[in-house]
Amino acid sequence: MSTPIKSSVRDNIGWIELDDADRLNPIGTATYTGIASAVKDFESSAEVGAVVIHGAGRVFSAGADIGEISSFADRAQFQTFVHGFTDALDVLASSHLPVIAAVHGAALGGGLELALACDLRVANADAKLGLPEAKLGVLPGAGGTQRLPRMVPLGVATEMLMLGATISGQRGYDVGLINVLSGSGDVVSCAEQLGHQLVNGSAQVPASLKALLRATLTLSVADGIEGERTVAADLFDSPDGREGFAAFVAKRPPSFRRK
Repeated sequence: MSTPIKSSVRDNIGWIELDDADRLNPIGTATYTGIASAVKDFESSAEVGAVVIHGAGRVFSAGADIGEISSFADRAQFQTFVHGFTDALDVLASSHLPVIAAVHGAALGGGLELALACDLRVANADAKLGLPEAKLGVLPGAGGTQRLPRMVPLGVATEMLMLGATISGQRGYDVGLINVLSGSGDVVSCAEQLGHQLVNGSAQVPASLKALLRATLTLSVADGIEGERTVAADLFDSPDGREGFAAFVAKRPPSFRRK
């Protein structure tokens, strides 16, 4: 049975919890379907300005649900699973909402691929991060071979993917995989603080930035800059842009719109 999820809204943050602590939160079909559905619900809410995903119990997620995968009779069933998983992660990556992964304990295999699809990652220094599929004679199938090399040096990505090597949260931070280390604090509380920074800012900034960052994967630098010019001018001429500059000149906090 796939890990169920719990979703809720608290203080303008949409919360998604992987809720199968006893099995270390494995990600199955119902899990990734539920995550994508929750994100879409948050997108339609005027109340939500950021999303935090975390795991119950000792880890973020130990990976894809091997119990479900081992029941597949043929290649076609596995391919359907992988397609569904990648489509669900694309919902996170393409959402106009900023999505934060709060990683504690471990994020392995599909669990790390889930974190990679998020915009920001917070982790404990001793968290275990890895894509160990090579040790099973296979490779990641939910974006790991594509997203990881775009975040860390190629040598590090090769080490993790070819050897199935696991790195610590500290090393992940050092190479750019982790954005914030929680230090001695609780990783979920740290992610919540980051979420509040986003919620209190202009909602149009994360959405526009995510679109620009996606464009860097396919556009030349010149074409990307042309798009950036257009977005920057549009934002400058928006209510939030005018409010931001007016607040700066008046030396007061800006009052941005929720949506």
